[in-house]
Amino acid sequence: MQSKTATLVAVVVYDGVTLFELGVATEIFGTDHSQTLGVPWYRFAVCGAAKTVTADGGLRLQAPHGLRHLARADTVIVPPCESPAPIAKDVLAALGRAHRRGARLISLCTGALVLAQAGLLDERRATTHWSDCERLAQHRSVTVDPSVLYIDDGDILTSAGSAASIDLCLHVVRTDYGADIANRVARLLVVPPHRDGGQAQYIDAPMSTPDTLDLFGDTIAWMRRHLDDQITIDQLAQRAAMSPRTFARRFHATTGTTPYRWLLRQRVQHAQTLLETTDLPVEQIAQHSGLSDATNLRKHFNRVLRVSPQTYRRAFRSRTDNTAAS
Repeated sequence: MQSKTATLVAVVVYDGVTLFELGVATEIFGTDHSQTLGVPWYRFAVCGAAKTVTADGGLRLQAPHGLRHLARADTVIVPPCESPAPIAKDVLAALGRAHRRGARLISLCTGALVLAQAGLLDERRATTHWSDCERLAQHRSVTVDPSVLYIDDGDILTSAGSAASIDLCLHVVRTDYGADIANRVARLLVVPPHRDGGQAQYIDAPMSTPDTLDLFGDTIAWMRRHLDDQITIDQLAQRAAMSPRTFARRFHATTGTTPYRWLLRQRVQHAQTLLETTDLPVEQIAQHSGLSDATNLRKHFNRVLRVSPQTYRRAFRSRTDNTAAS
């Protein structure tokens, strides 16, 4: 829990800083909620290497405090940067000094790439926006988890894409002040205090299909059309005129995964589509997707997407219905 003396939260800004995540940090930590919530709130400072920076979209922002202010911060927030240029060395050095001094570091969305540039995610588990997880994984000492909304690794916390910044910041408030205060902040923001599942349910990750002009490509296209069939490696290899071992080897070389995992992911994706676009019961969706029954569907849905089919349907079917009604 927070002490009676409010802690200092500093957010670092630089050219290319994105406004959404900066706004999230400012709204949650930079708005004085002390009167509304009845507790001393955070002190907040915007810091930068330059007095003004150009945010994404061309908006010019003032940074009232320099990087030296990070030396007094209890928590340092690192927002994303859309600029293709590397972050300035003095910013990376200031982040390193703050961490060594014991400050808590929080990256929002692709701000994790900034922490990685500073070498602060070495031997750490971290996440970022799903579309940039491969970039983060290029820092080979970082263990990247693309499926979660955020990761609390003690003194360094990282969030997934954009809106997951809200999830992480509310988690920080919950850690500092407890669940009641965090829930009240969530109500002020008109957002849920906790979202079910992780980032995996939002990932748009279509599986590539090889050229169907040969028997191998035609076999994979056939798999897509027969997701509700019981399919074996021997059956697939026979269709492709290969031995089972040769088929499995070529399949992995072409798709980067095994036939079983590829088929499972296709079946889960098909179930996602049916949950979004139909009113079919979960039992029937399981059968149409080749996952046999509702129990099996729930097991694989939770394992792949970290959310239940019903929760997924409530979130994404309501979005489809609202879009159609508007």
